[in-house]
Amino acid sequence: MEFFLQQCVNALQWGSFYALIALGYTLVYGVLRLINFAHGDVFMVGAYLAFFVSTGLLAPEGMFGFSRELTLILTVPLTMILTSLVGITLERVAYRPLMRKGAHRLYVVITALMCGLILENGNLALLGASRRTLPELLDKTVHTIGGVAVTNLRLLVIFTAILVFFVLHFIVTKTRMGMAMRAVSWDKFALPLMGIPLDRVIVFTFMLGSAVAGLGGLLFAMSYPVLDPYMGAMTGWKAFIAAVVGGIGDIRGAFVGGFLLAFVEVMVAAFLPSTYRDLFAFSILLLILWHRPTGIFGKPLTAKI
Repeated sequence: MEFFLQQCVNALQWGSFYALIALGYTLVYGVLRLINFAHGDVFMVGAYLAFFVSTGLLAPEGMFGFSRELTLILTVPLTMILTSLVGITLERVAYRPLMRKGAHRLYVVITALMCGLILENGNLALLGASRRTLPELLDKTVHTIGGVAVTNLRLLVIFTAILVFFVLHFIVTKTRMGMAMRAVSWDKFALPLMGIPLDRVIVFTFMLGSAVAGLGGLLFAMSYPVLDPYMGAMTGWKAFIAAVVGGIGDIRGAFVGGFLLAFVEVMVAAFLPSTYRDLFAFSILLLILWHRPTGIFGKPLTAKI
């Protein structure tokens, strides 16, 4: 039983990363019906930005010589702000010109794939293939509860993912900007006629999703401090699959789907050879989609012809 509970804790931590990335996917899709396949690489960029910000602030090598506690406090908002600027740039440079010209959604998706490759290979060209290690920003302590070992960093990751979910849910359901985001997903052509700035809503959506991805990249780099340019590729694809299984376009679905995928992966790796992990995980998720093609929380969309 202790072994099973330990694996559940591991799944909660890994699912937190999937959930944070999946939330960005579902925000953009829920507003624009656009699958931003570059989002996993925005997560990677967030991890690298966290590395450069923290090494610049930390003592004694850093430029400012701050303590580790103060460096962590400053790194979180700076990483989120800088990563949100990356998302805004992608929207402004790559997606907006196509949508303004009325391009088919397929071309926008292909452009998103291209943007992801640009971020990966641009990182590789600028920084090289050598892996980088995030400095240790938090003194790790281990708490043992009923034979289950939990570190303070693991608790921080899980708590942050839950907090981000509730904050995003509040923004989307209780604020004026969230109401505008839901209105864009319903009918983006009628929105400007009501005096709501469409571009501002779209930019806010990309900014919010990218900031969450940046936060996820920082937490991932703190948990697994070795960074490489392709670290967001497979993680981003799995987070997208988690969002689809949960019901892409629904924040609850992205959150639940991320933890569901992580739970299946961790349990398969714990009780079976690890080479079976992806096979069993994706087979189970495929069965879920066979039963509910729109995902757990997804609803079928109707279109007027």
